[in-house]
Amino acid sequence: MITSVLPTYNRAPLTFVKGAGSWLEEADGRRFLDLGAGIAVNSLGHAHPALVENLTQQAQNLWHVSNLYQIPAQQALADALVDKTFADTVFFTNSGTEACELAVKMARKHFYDAGQPERVKIITFEGSFHGRSAAGIAAAGSEKMTKGFGPLLPGFVHLKWGDHDALRAAAAESDVAGILVEPVQGEGGIRPLPDACLKGLRDLCDEHGILMMLDEVQCGVGRTGKLFAHEWAGVSPDIMMVAKGIGGGFPLGAVLATEAAANGMTAGTHGSTYGGNPLACAVGNAVMGIVAEDSFLADVNRKAGLFRQKLEGLVAAHPEVFEEVRGTGLMLGLKCKAVNADVVKAGYDAEVLTVPAADNVIRILPALTITEDEISEAVARLDKAASALGA
Repeated sequence: MITSVLPTYNRAPLTFVKGAGSWLEEADGRRFLDLGAGIAVNSLGHAHPALVENLTQQAQNLWHVSNLYQIPAQQALADALVDKTFADTVFFTNSGTEACELAVKMARKHFYDAGQPERVKIITFEGSFHGRSAAGIAAAGSEKMTKGFGPLLPGFVHLKWGDHDALRAAAAESDVAGILVEPVQGEGGIRPLPDACLKGLRDLCDEHGILMMLDEVQCGVGRTGKLFAHEWAGVSPDIMMVAKGIGGGFPLGAVLATEAAANGMTAGTHGSTYGGNPLACAVGNAVMGIVAEDSFLADVNRKAGLFRQKLEGLVAAHPEVFEEVRGTGLMLGLKCKAVNADVVKAGYDAEVLTVPAADNVIRILPALTITEDEISEAVARLDKAASALGA
C-alpha cells in the first residue's frame, strides 16, 4: 500500500486513540494491556494526572523561546538531576539519539582541549544500540544498522559482548577516548551487564584515563528499580545519556556529565533549538518528582519481583514457546523458542502489547505504575497468546 509516511516501520494493524495508565484503547473499542510503554518511554503510564497538569499549565503560558534565554523549568530539572546523580552539569536534547551525538562530541573535545587530539576512539560492544544517527549507527556497528549508509563516521572500536581480553587490549591503546556501554542492553535482547563487569569497567577507565560513557536511555529513570541502572554496581560514569522515561511520553533527552568530562563544551560548541524547551521540562520535572522518590523505587522493585516470578511460571508452562526470563527491575525479556515476532503478533490477538528485540527476545517494559492486578492480567494474556501458538 502506498502511504505518505516513509515506510521505515513494519507497523502493526492497530490504531490507538486513547490511553490511561497501563491501558490503550483501539479505534474499534478494544482495550489492550500495554507492556511496551512506547518502548520504555511512558514511565508513568498513559495520561498520568501529574504530567497532564504540568503540561497543561505550561502550555497555557509559554511553549518555546529557544536556548538564547533563561528557561526556569530547564534549570529546575537540571538541578534535580544533578542533585540525584553523579553529574555536575546537564545538556537537554529531544531524544536519546541526540544525546548520543553530544556524548561522542563531548568525549572527543575533552581530550582535544587536554592536548591529546589523537584520543578519538570510542569502544563499543556487539548487540548495542545507540540510536540511528551517523554517530549512533557507527557506534553500534552491526550490518543491520549500517548497511548502505557508508561512509561511516570513523573512530569506533567494536568488541564482542563479554570478551574481557579484547577489552583490556583495546583500552590500552593510546588513542582511546571512551568506553560506551548500556548497563542493560535493550534492543540487543535485554542483556544486563553484571555488576562486577561494570565495576571492572570503571577500574579499567581509571587505569587508562578513559571516559566511562553510559547509555541509560532505555534502562534509566527507575526502570531497573534504581533511578539509574549503574547505581546497582555502586559506580559512577563520567558521561551518561538519558531519554525515553525522563519525559514520560513527551520528547526529552539529556546528557549528564562531570565538570571534568564536560570541560571542553564551552559556548558555541553545541546547541539545540528545541532541547530543554519549557513544555518538555515541565513534564520532566513532574516525572522526576515522582520517580526519584525512594518509596516509588521500592515499589518498582517489589512489583518487579512479582512480575518475574509470574513470568518464570509462564515459561515453565510453555516450554515449547519460551526459553527463559531475562532482565532486571521492570526491564524484562522473554527469550523465545518460537519466533519472537509470532509471539508479539499472538499477543495482539490476546490484547497485550510487547516489543521485539534481538536474540529472539520479546521485551516487557510496562509502565512503572503498573498494578499487581494488571501484572496478573498481563501474564494471563501472555499465557493465552502462548497457548494459541503452542496449539
